[in-house]
Amino acid sequence: MAKHKKRPFQPIENYGVIGNLKTVALVSLKGSIDFLCAPKFDSPTVFASMLDSEKGGYFSVEPQLEDFTSKQLYLPGTAVLLTRFFAEQGIAELSDYMPLSKETDFPSAIVRQIKSIRGNITFKVFCVPAFGYTKSKHTVQHENDELVFFSKTEKLTLKLKADVPLHIEKGTGYAEFTLKESETAHIIMEIIEDDKVAAGLAHYKEHGYRKTVDYWRDWINQTTYKGRYDDIIRRSAITLKLLTSAEFGSVVAAPTFGLPETIGGNRNWDYRFTWIRDAAFTMYAFLRLGFFDEATAFMDWIFNLCQKIDLQLVYQIDGSAKIKEIEADQFEGYLSSKPVRIGNEAASQLQIDIYGELIDTVYIYNKSHKPITYEFWTLIEKQVQCVIKQWKKPDHGIWEIRNEKKEFLHTRLMCWVAMDRAIKIAENRSFPYPEQEWHGIRSEIYKDIYHNFWNEKLGAWVQYKGATHVDASALLMPLTHFISPLEPRWLSTMKAIDEELLLDVLVYRYKNGMTKIDGLEGEEGTFNMCSFWFIEALAKSGELERAVENFEKMIGYSNHLLLFSEELGQKGEHLGNFPQAFTHLALISAAVELNKQLSRETG
Repeated sequence: MAKHKKRPFQPIENYGVIGNLKTVALVSLKGSIDFLCAPKFDSPTVFASMLDSEKGGYFSVEPQLEDFTSKQLYLPGTAVLLTRFFAEQGIAELSDYMPLSKETDFPSAIVRQIKSIRGNITFKVFCVPAFGYTKSKHTVQHENDELVFFSKTEKLTLKLKADVPLHIEKGTGYAEFTLKESETAHIIMEIIEDDKVAAGLAHYKEHGYRKTVDYWRDWINQTTYKGRYDDIIRRSAITLKLLTSAEFGSVVAAPTFGLPETIGGNRNWDYRFTWIRDAAFTMYAFLRLGFFDEATAFMDWIFNLCQKIDLQLVYQIDGSAKIKEIEADQFEGYLSSKPVRIGNEAASQLQIDIYGELIDTVYIYNKSHKPITYEFWTLIEKQVQCVIKQWKKPDHGIWEIRNEKKEFLHTRLMCWVAMDRAIKIAENRSFPYPEQEWHGIRSEIYKDIYHNFWNEKLGAWVQYKGATHVDASALLMPLTHFISPLEPRWLSTMKAIDEELLLDVLVYRYKNGMTKIDGLEGEEGTFNMCSFWFIEALAKSGELERAVENFEKMIGYSNHLLLFSEELGQKGEHLGNFPQAFTHLALISAAVELNKQLSRETG
């Protein structure tokens, strides 16, 4: 592709997301799409100027206004994103969405509706694709007033169509036009695989916007949740839905890769995969809100997976187990944060906790929505046998420690959860199971955690056997009903977490800078999901007033669209992959718990 001038990196929090349940695009406050993998979440990038300011590729709408400021909002109850530009000369509005409809099968596309609200405004539009993680060449040509970008290597076509003239300039798409006050223009980019048929411009203009708004509002209004923090919960639910594959039923941990957990550091991972742990927790959030279709689709995905292969930690969204991690040296990295990694080595790690998260979700699904089949139960039994064989083993833990394996508290806790929930499912449904053996293992794991992970001097359950420090994942002990939230040992552990890991409402995973543990250099930020775990644990432990205040303060750390990345840095800036499913599901869980406790108080 032709070289273009460097584009300044935008803060990670300056983005919104739009999507069509196949992939998502990140749209900046300046109206530029700076990240898109196509046609699917885990496909190579088409736009990636978030990771390379010169050759990453972008799709921008630029109003020619002097000293403009901009704001973004979502149309309430939807994933339709509005970006507004304000200046003395006028006000412009950009509406971005990826079409969705229950009745109409829209091709994958991004629709950009541009409107002059006040004044006559000139716009410049640049479509600068960089296929195949910037490495694949492409051709561009005019075809019936449309621009067609084609990458033979990727077998992918982008069609740019508009109701304004489109031009080719230096191998990229370009348009310049002036809209009079109240006039509107449309630019649509279709993402076409192989020989799939595109739709006409009029089809999008007449039906795309309304059907997409209706789709999202119909979906979000299915929720059975009625209570406090409704708007915040709904926005997080829509965000989780955006990260869900309609085709496969799986959920990506985040739609991005390579965004740094430390600016200039090497903690830059690829999260565009389905982690059994994250996905199971996501389904737990969907089930609590009454979105049963999503939970059912995920159960089908898991059912198919368990029939073919033994469970591993991470899968591609289609269920493929083959994931290789490579360093993509062609990217300069966000603010020079290298290496940029594609794929994730965690796929080959031993993380025994995943059985607990998965079986807990099956337990909730069976209890609150639909009884599982006996055939499914036989697959769950197989997973329980894996727990029985492995629960004493050291592993890499929830934080995917790339150093030596340990006997982590969180892993052991989730092994107990796996046994406990499996027993409950069997007894609820009268399924046959080796009662004496399973009860014995559950009791053995419980005693192991209670006694052998306790540090008397610290007065807390610690990160791993023999450790002298706490870990935020211990906050899941009362949340998974392992321990009463009013148990003296738990309250003492909460106090230690409070003293060691908290900065007001911000929570570190474990003591910062512990390179001996995770095998990585550099410090990391506070983890947003850990803050919501702490809030939920506070509410359960009787500190409701503090929990409510912490929650409301924590929401203030979200970006302007109520979106969260994985971490917050020294200045409260968003770090890591964005938006992160785990944070949004932890937010939902905390909000639902707060509502339950507050409702009890008010009677």
